[in-house]
Amino acid sequence: MSVFWDASALAHVCVPGQITRTARELVRTDVLAVWWGTPLEVRSVLNRVHREGAISNAAIRASWERASGVLSGCLMIPPTDAVKELASEQLDRFPLKASDALQLAAALVWCKQIPRGRRFICNDRQLLTAATASGFEVHSV
Repeated sequence: MSVFWDASALAHVCVPGQITRTARELVRTDVLAVWWGTPLEVRSVLNRVHREGAISNAAIRASWERASGVLSGCLMIPPTDAVKELASEQLDRFPLKASDALQLAAALVWCKQIPRGRRFICNDRQLLTAATASGFEVHSV
């Protein structure tokens, strides 16, 4: 079964020592679906926490290697007009940043706009709220 992962959750599980047992099982057993921009967002998060001194040079390298490995096997939702249009609609419905609206729109494209029973993994509070209101089964890691 495939599961949609937001960049906030994916970045979290890529940092050494941050992944939970449940998250590890989800990453290993499910096909991950992600937005096309997720690799850039994950890299941005990892570089930010490194610059802030929260992770070492070795940890940033290990984090990016883990992220690259996970992302290489993902189902990537491309940047289509449908994603752009749905993202605009999400901005009108919810108080989201543009990048989060794109994540939610990509998830809606992934599930053919039928989110009921589809899992959405995210660590961002506003995006979790919007995904829940849209009908996804949401989880944080």
